[in-house]
Amino acid sequence: MAQNSLSSFQIFLPFSDTLKYTILAVAILLLLVAILLLAYNVYKYLQYRRSLYKGENVYLGEPYSEKKSSSNILWKNVAPSFLEIIRKEKDSKIQLMQKEMEKLEEHLTPSQPSTESLDDLDSNPDHVYRGKLKFSLLYDKKKMNLTIMVIEALELPEYSRDPFVKIRLFSKADEQQSSVQTVLYEWETKVVKNSRNPVFEQAFSCTFKESHLTSIGLKFEVKDFDKYSRHTLIGEVRTALKDLKASKTLEYCEDLQEKTKDIIGEVLISLKCLPTAQKIEVGILKFKTSPLSTISERDVYARIDVFTNQQKQKHQKSSLRAKSKVTVFNETFLFSLPDPLKTHCLILVSLYETVVNGRKLIGQTSLGNQSTKTEVSHWDLMMQSLRQPVAKWHPLFI
Repeated sequence: MAQNSLSSFQIFLPFSDTLKYTILAVAILLLLVAILLLAYNVYKYLQYRRSLYKGENVYLGEPYSEKKSSSNILWKNVAPSFLEIIRKEKDSKIQLMQKEMEKLEEHLTPSQPSTESLDDLDSNPDHVYRGKLKFSLLYDKKKMNLTIMVIEALELPEYSRDPFVKIRLFSKADEQQSSVQTVLYEWETKVVKNSRNPVFEQAFSCTFKESHLTSIGLKFEVKDFDKYSRHTLIGEVRTALKDLKASKTLEYCEDLQEKTKDIIGEVLISLKCLPTAQKIEVGILKFKTSPLSTISERDVYARIDVFTNQQKQKHQKSSLRAKSKVTVFNETFLFSLPDPLKTHCLILVSLYETVVNGRKLIGQTSLGNQSTKTEVSHWDLMMQSLRQPVAKWHPLFI
């Protein structure tokens, strides 16, 4: 009778004691893991409910689920660390855009006396010492040849790492009232790496008549080279050639000054506001250069950048046109403009010409609804003639 009275446990689990205890331990361990997971999910759910009461926009941690407030469709599950990285990158991009807008507003708005190029935004304040530039000039009267020797730069700011010098030779138009100038020649020195006192010792030369000395000026721009971004402008030096004595070398050592602008042409721009469609139409009609400009066999095009409420819209480009004294584009471009009365809008128009290794900036101008001029601005004229294009000439700066 004792032999037949086996327990049910022995009947259904005819295993060794070691295996029985192992299975029991695994079952208890799985139960504990399940309890911990349940407790953690309850904790995260309570956190989520608490954040909803506070009105916060949170990512749902390890459950990885997020719901759109405008619909009942669940977003795709995304790891919280990845979402956090995206959020941080977005915040940093917004901060960079705000800084860029501040620079553009400072240098590119029509209320300012000059317009700053996107290629070399100047972040150096007026009162900061910028260093010196040493150069020499020699005009040979017999050969009608001007030799420009860039010797060295001295005591450049600490942030200057790889400096170089860009040289422009300007000639003013014959008209006394005209402020438009012509860039006759452009040169660049070599880049001297890791030096605040770079030695260049480079010479450049050009030919023109002695009678033209009174209308010609030189501008030296010392810049910090950046392969992956815009070159940083350190400062500039200007000198007129009217006092240059023939056949005698004159050596200069001048302090670098804040960048100033030169007008090298005009562009005819039209604006049209479409309030119902919440858009603005920017038209590039004509581009006019100085009468003294030499026309090379190059194509030109316009690029339009629009910034609304510190948000940069996708830029648009015109088609290529053969460069001439008066280049005709007659092209229009549409950009979003949600509220013309409240939206802070800045329009930057850049003219480029094609060269062998890319493009070359001809000049830039800017306009928008932040003008403080006493005269009626182009933007105000547009707002007074809704749905009608209003055209106006704007100077091109370089």
